[in-house]
Amino acid sequence: MPDQEKIRIGVSACLLGQPVRYDGQHKHDHYITDTLGRFFEFVGVCPEVECGLGVPRESMRLVGDPENPRLVTTRTEIDHTDRMLKWASQRVKELEHEDLYGFIFKSRSPSSGMESVKVYSDKGMVRGKSPGLFGKTFMAHFPNLPCVDEGRLNDPDLRENFIERVFTLWRFRKAVGSAPTLATVMAFHARNKLLIQAHNETLMREMGRDLATLKPSLARAHIPVYEARLMRALKTQATVAKHTNILQHMLGYLRNLADEADRKELAEIIGQYHTGLVPLIVPVTMLRHYVLKHDIGYLKNQYYLDPHPMELKLRNHA
Repeated sequence: MPDQEKIRIGVSACLLGQPVRYDGQHKHDHYITDTLGRFFEFVGVCPEVECGLGVPRESMRLVGDPENPRLVTTRTEIDHTDRMLKWASQRVKELEHEDLYGFIFKSRSPSSGMESVKVYSDKGMVRGKSPGLFGKTFMAHFPNLPCVDEGRLNDPDLRENFIERVFTLWRFRKAVGSAPTLATVMAFHARNKLLIQAHNETLMREMGRDLATLKPSLARAHIPVYEARLMRALKTQATVAKHTNILQHMLGYLRNLADEADRKELAEIIGQYHTGLVPLIVPVTMLRHYVLKHDIGYLKNQYYLDPHPMELKLRNHA
């Protein structure tokens, strides 16, 4: 990733520190702006302000059927559903031109919530949960884009999964944007094979089989199909067991290269990761060292070893 280039993602504007909430305040998330901001460029979106509601304003909530809730003010019961949905349908079309690779939503927001926003009955009882109106519209319009809310970024595994998907989607679109050919997609799949396998081995193999039988003339039409499967595969949560399987597979490449003592030490480190004694970054760093030392071409090219910037420390938790 070039130092001067940042990946563009959408973010609920209040998380960027903009005072756009109903009470005139913000919900500035410094992890987003200070840490992720080193690598991401943000496109702020506030559905309630952008659809024409002022600051400050009366608070709102979702009411009615959880499958198709209404957006209603809490005190005066003014229904803003049609206004919000009309604006949202136009806004997502505008966002098509922003070159986004993901979105971070404000959790529990009746407009921006990604999921699990409470839906109330007319009498104030919770009837169920739903995405916010804009969140639902956005995710339906951009089904392949990685999405998360700021609450989930507090979970190390969910945080890594989201950021990994953003970087992988960015790499894929950059590759096929320059050369939308079968050779490009096959090369991408080869370099990301272990990364995809760590999430969903079944889909990884299906994607590979489809590419193996695809005619070069059909490559351009297959690119969106491959992208959708790629994002679906990576959305599956990687587990300690899956990572352990990948690490042991990579260790096998050292059988005739590294001496027995080094292989034994690495196997012990992988075992310590499997039992939760050390974080994933420890065996990955050791494997990277031996891969470079012995110049193992196939593994050197695997993005599994470097799926995102090390500065984010996404694999440092045990």
